[in-house]
Amino acid sequence: MNNFDVYLYDGNFYNLLNTIEILIKEKIKPSKIVNESIFVNDLFSNVRKKSLSNSDVFAKKLKKISLRFYNIIYDVYLSDSQNKELIIYYFILNGLKYGEKILYLRKLKCVNEALNISNYVHREAHKLKGFVRFKKLETNFYLAYISPTNNVIEYLSNHFKKRLSNESWMIYDLKRDLLSIHTKKKYMIIKVSDLEKNKLKFSSDEKDFENLWLTFYQTIAIKERENKRCQMNFMPKKYWPYMIEMSDECVKSN
Repeated sequence: MNNFDVYLYDGNFYNLLNTIEILIKEKIKPSKIVNESIFVNDLFSNVRKKSLSNSDVFAKKLKKISLRFYNIIYDVYLSDSQNKELIIYYFILNGLKYGEKILYLRKLKCVNEALNISNYVHREAHKLKGFVRFKKLETNFYLAYISPTNNVIEYLSNHFKKRLSNESWMIYDLKRDLLSIHTKKKYMIIKVSDLEKNKLKFSSDEKDFENLWLTFYQTIAIKERENKRCQMNFMPKKYWPYMIEMSDECVKSN
C-alpha cells in the first residue's frame, strides 16, 4: 500500500462498515474511502475495492461498544461532509481501541470531527421539522419538497410518522432524488426517476389552502418590527423556496 490508495464502496452504509472492518483487520490506513458513484479518478491514485457482502454483523459489534457511538457513525454517514468515510474509519478504529470512553476523548481529531458533524446533522433535521410544508396532491397524498445540506429525510420521516400518523404523505428530497412515502403508519424511502417526478400533480383546491395560509401569515406580521437579519437566523434562506409564506409573491407584498 502507498499513500495514494483509494478504496471504493457502493454507497451502502453496511458495505462502508464492512469495508472499514476489512481495512482495520488488514492494518491498512487508506488515503481515501469514497462512494464509487461520485468518485473521480486521477493519475496518482491506486483505486481498490474490497470484495464483501451487505452484512450487518460488524454494525452489531459497533452497537455493543455504545448505541450512541453507533448513531454518531450513522450521522456522519448521512452528512454532506468531505472525507466523511475517512472520519468514520478513524472514529471506529479508535472506538475499537478505547471502547465507550471514545466519546469523551475530544482531543482526538476524529472524535471531535465526528461529534461536531453529528450535532450539525441533528440541528438541520430539527430546523426542518418546523419548515416542511405539505401540499395536497390529486391522489389525496400530501407532498413536501426539501433540499437539505445533509441526508436527513429518514429523521424527518420518523418525526412526521408520529405527528401525521393517520395521513398519507410523501417527502421528496430534490437534492438526492429520494422520496419517503408514508401509508398505514409506515414509511419507505425510494429513489425517484424522472418519469415518476412528472406524475406528482397538486389537487385543484391546493391553491386555495395556500392563499389562506398566506393571508394568515401576512395578517399576523407586524411591519414595524420586521428584521430580515433576525428572520434569516431563525429561518435560513436555503429553506425559503419550499415554504409557502416565503414565496416571491409573499416577499414582495411584505
